[in-house]
Amino acid sequence: MIDNILLAALVLIGIAILGCTYRLLRGPSLSDRIASLDTLGICTLALIAAVSLKYNTQVYFDVILVLGILTFIGTVALARYIERGVVLESGDRTNDH
Repeated sequence: MIDNILLAALVLIGIAILGCTYRLLRGPSLSDRIASLDTLGICTLALIAAVSLKYNTQVYFDVILVLGILTFIGTVALARYIERGVVLESGDRTNDH
């Protein structure tokens, strides 16, 4: 029973990945493409988790954690790029004591 549910989940996640890839390539705006890239990362996390459950192993949990952190950092960096035009700013700050 659980194998059938996991197989259905893998198929649905695969369809979601295809949809996100289409939106990533054909998105009308940059923010749509960034949102689809973030969703693609989340779908990849779900795919890895479903494969991990299907094979009854905990080996991939570290991969899920690292990929989740990298997806978050990438989304924040791209959002900052859209907002300001740069990801890292130069250190022209003054100390007001």
